[in-house]
Amino acid sequence: MNFGRVITAMVTPFDQNGNIDYDKTEVLINHLLANGTDALVVAGTTGESPTLSKEEVLSLFKFVVKVVKNRVPIIAGTGSNNTSGSIELTKQAETIGVDGVMLVTPYYNKPSQEGMYQHFKAIADATSLPVMLYNIPGRSVVGLEPETIIQLSQIDNIVSVKEASGNLDAITKIISETSESFSVYSGDDSMTLPILSIGGTGVVSVSSHIIGNDMKQMIQCYLNGDTKQAARIHQSLLPVIKVLFMAPNPTAVKEGLAIAGIDVGSVRLPLIPLNKEEKQTLEHTLRFLIKYNAV
Repeated sequence: MNFGRVITAMVTPFDQNGNIDYDKTEVLINHLLANGTDALVVAGTTGESPTLSKEEVLSLFKFVVKVVKNRVPIIAGTGSNNTSGSIELTKQAETIGVDGVMLVTPYYNKPSQEGMYQHFKAIADATSLPVMLYNIPGRSVVGLEPETIIQLSQIDNIVSVKEASGNLDAITKIISETSESFSVYSGDDSMTLPILSIGGTGVVSVSSHIIGNDMKQMIQCYLNGDTKQAARIHQSLLPVIKVLFMAPNPTAVKEGLAIAGIDVGSVRLPLIPLNKEEKQTLEHTLRFLIKYNAV
C-alpha cells in the first residue's frame, strides 16, 4: 500500500457545543487535499481520539470515506491499549471502507515487547487492511524496540511504522533490516528531513495542516537530489513547526487553522485553548511565514 509522502494526522473539527462539526470537516478535508496531503489519518491523537466516543469515531470514519471519494488513502486510528477492543474497531472500520489502520503502542498498561508483538499480531490477523504501527514512547510510556518492529514487519499486512521515538540509530536499524516494501514515516515534523536522509519514506504530519505544500516541496527537493534547497526549506519551516507544538497537540494547530481562515473550532477538555500570549506568538509566526516565506 502506497500512502504517499505527506500524511496528515487530521484534527477533528468541533462546533461551539463541542460536537463534531461535519460541515467544517468537509471544508478541512478539501483544504488538506489541495495543500499537499497524500493520505489522511482520522481519529488519531491529533484528532483528539481520547475524547471521542466509539460512535463518534465510526461516524467520522463514514463521513471522511464519503467526502474523500477515493481521492487519497484514509488511515483509521483504531489502536488502543485494549486488544479485543482494537480488533472490533478495526473490523468495523474495514467494513466502512477505510484503506488502512494505524495502531498505537498500548499505553498505560505497559506491556512487554512480546506482549506488544502479540497485541499487534492479533489485530493484524483479524483484518485484511494494511497496518501502520505507531511507536510513540513519549505518550505511551512503552516503546517498540527495533527488533520487535522488524519482527512485526514480517507479518504480511503490517506494512509501515510511524516512528516518533526520535532515535535515529533505532530508526536506521529498522530501515536497514526490513524489506524495501516496508515504509518508515517520521512521527515528528521536525525529524522529516533527517529520517528521509537515512532512508525513510515521508512524514505523518500535524504541521501539514498549515504548511503541507512546503513540506511536500522539501521532500521533493531531497528526492530530486537538491539537498541544499531541502535543508533551506527545513530551516525556514522549523520555527513554524515549533510554534505549532507550543501547547498540547492539537491546540495550536487548530488555532493556526483559524488564523489561516479554516474554522475547525476549539479543543475538548482536558485540553484548553491557547491563552492570549500564546495566540499572539502563533499569529506573529504564521503572519511572518505568509509575508516573508522564503520557500
